[in-house]
Amino acid sequence: MCATVADLSAHDRSALVWHFPHSVAFVGPWQFYTGYCLLASRAHASELSHLGTDRAAFLGEMAILAEAIESCFAPHKLNYELLGNVVPHLHWHIFPRSADDPERLQPVWLALERAKTDAAEKRRLETGTAPPDEVRERLRAWLTANNAPRRKES
Repeated sequence: MCATVADLSAHDRSALVWHFPHSVAFVGPWQFYTGYCLLASRAHASELSHLGTDRAAFLGEMAILAEAIESCFAPHKLNYELLGNVVPHLHWHIFPRSADDPERLQPVWLALERAKTDAAEKRRLETGTAPPDEVRERLRAWLTANNAPRRKES
């Protein structure tokens, strides 16, 4: 993740949603949770406490992305995950949860763990009510219309 954020031009940008000043937003692969996104810090840090004066801005950008997800996909609830056990670069997982999700009271990670060994479960979790390109474009349109802070990229 560090390399991807450091040099976005060298990586597949199809999942890229937005260049915030302190973070970068991507559409996540598990679109059963339609609108699922990742928000990665531009600063290399493994803990929120390491961000110092940039922490408030990073958290503000996470809240703006969450507002976009709520507005575009009207989830019943959002789950926010900031883990870093596998990828120690500071990043949020924002999972929209629907009221009709049969596992809405369970952590998403239980289903994602099943997807590692169950191809049908993996396909189910990768498929949402909108294709990833549409998710990305709807979020971009909302962020643009609402004047979300943006960092210019090459």
